[in-house]
Amino acid sequence: MQNEENILAVSRYFKILSDYNRLSILYLLKEQKHSVSEIVEALHLEQSAVSHQLKILRDSRLVKAERQGKSMIYELDDDHVFTILHQIVDHVQENE
Repeated sequence: MQNEENILAVSRYFKILSDYNRLSILYLLKEQKHSVSEIVEALHLEQSAVSHQLKILRDSRLVKAERQGKSMIYELDDDHVFTILHQIVDHVQENE
């Protein structure tokens, strides 16, 4: 049995992953690194919304950033989250 702390941590990650825009950003970054302006353009979102979502993703260590000149370039911190997402997608497709 998992302890309460672990269950709360897992619950927090599922809340983070439940947002459409955050998931869209993660899938975009799975393809390659992007700057905020590239994410804004690709997803047709406001810059402030993208920055807000990236902060949440960074704070949860799902993405990381590196400064290149005046831009911050974002990439996935690791691919572990996609193991979970692929299983969920398989489950959803199984039920269709």
